[in-house]
Amino acid sequence: MEKVPGEMEIERRERSEELSEADRKAVQATWARLYANCEDVGVAILVRFFVNFPSAKQYFSQFKHMEEPLEMERSPQLRKHACRVMGALNTVVENLHDPDKVSSVLSLVGKAHALKHKVEPVYFKILSGVILEVIAEEFANDFPPETQRAWAKLRGLIYSHVTAAYKEVGWVQQVPNTTTPPATLPSSGP
Repeated sequence: MEKVPGEMEIERRERSEELSEADRKAVQATWARLYANCEDVGVAILVRFFVNFPSAKQYFSQFKHMEEPLEMERSPQLRKHACRVMGALNTVVENLHDPDKVSSVLSLVGKAHALKHKVEPVYFKILSGVILEVIAEEFANDFPPETQRAWAKLRGLIYSHVTAAYKEVGWVQQVPNTTTPPATLPSSGP
């Protein structure tokens, strides 16, 4: 995958932004309402991710052949993975007060995706952007700028920890895949 211009600057900026107590509370309040419909929200996130970024499906043998959103929504494998993603996010959000726990969880996720699944780390940034889109839509009337900024900071924190885990295991960028669009990243802001 080609290097996206400016990506290193974005990573540095995201890495430096810490969540304040107000940020943590805003994220946790929004998350509690989202997590009440964990499976459905997780499926909506993954379906949008795979529809908008079909190259991401290459890492999932169980549903990489699926093209139709309805088929994806009904897939037991996709639903199971959606629950795993939401569960990992829930652990992160519930432990925002404990940076060591957050780091540990995201390190495990990053290492598994680097070593076992060979997923390009940029997909974490893309997926987290999709998550922010879904949150913004779910709470269109109740997602003020300060909450959006808090989620953007969390997105940066997640990406920073995951990419640190990739670097720790000596991640070597994979050979570019012709089906992977290199410059289709969502913006880093809300």
